Amino acid sequence: MREGNQMEITLTDIEKEAYKDSPVHRLDGRVKLLAVIIIILFTVSLPRVHDENLTRLAFVELYLIALMTLAKLNPVYVIVRFLAVLPFGLGMIVIQPFVRQPFFDSFTEYPLDLPLGLTITYEGLAFGVTLLAKFIVCVSAIILLSSTTKMHDIVGAARQLGIPKEIALLLTMMVRYLFLFWSVLKRIRTAQKCRLFNAWNKKVHRRWILEQIGYTISSIFIMAYEQGERTYISMLCRGYGQNGNIQIHNRSLKMSDVLFSITTLSILIASYFVG
Repeated sequence: MREGNQMEITLTDIEKEAYKDSPVHRLDGRVKLLAVIIIILFTVSLPRVHDENLTRLAFVELYLIALMTLAKLNPVYVIVRFLAVLPFGLGMIVIQPFVRQPFFDSFTEYPLDLPLGLTITYEGLAFGVTLLAKFIVCVSAIILLSSTTKMHDIVGAARQLGIPKEIALLLTMMVRYLFLFWSVLKRIRTAQKCRLFNAWNKKVHRRWILEQIGYTISSIFIMAYEQGERTYISMLCRGYGQNGNIQIHNRSLKMSDVLFSITTLSILIASYFVG
């Protein structure tokens, strides 16, 4: 039940955050998208292990937190979304202290010997900490972008920046169907709960529960295929063809967009020299 509520927050309330009104929300989507790309490129381009890296990354993270505060984002949603993607990066980070890092010319020092022949190296531990800091900064930047910009505006901004129209159209449809199928899944789960279905019931045979979960997944795939066919036929009836394109609202950059771009670049340059 708790997992379902967390997923509901990440899939449905994300757009509610994007519809808020704040100086960050009112910025042009192209400016925010470029700023996030530049921040991610700056973060991943830092040396693998360097004494000043953590200071630089902390400086950038504080800037992102300040933007989230200015955007009046709900801290609960931000934390839940961050925890949702944390296992994907944490699994790769936790093994780094146990790995000999090939990019060090000096000899490897072993600060801690563990059972089963495992050892933790200083440079491996430093690399793992640096990798975790980079992961936090990149995820924070993506959360800031998605929480302050409507998904359609993100796709439109990417289209204006030169992304192929086929990819933009696929992204637009994916965003729309993501929420549609989540709604379908919630209806299926409600029907299962009305019939007292509980996947964690120890009194029911595991094989039968797995079969019911498999039926649910297959039903969603079938409904996705049928919905895709109906949508494509509807698009053809409305004149969709090879030259079809998504609707883009062109707007000129404002002074706030220019100031935000200059501030972001200044923060990145300052973080490098501060480090």
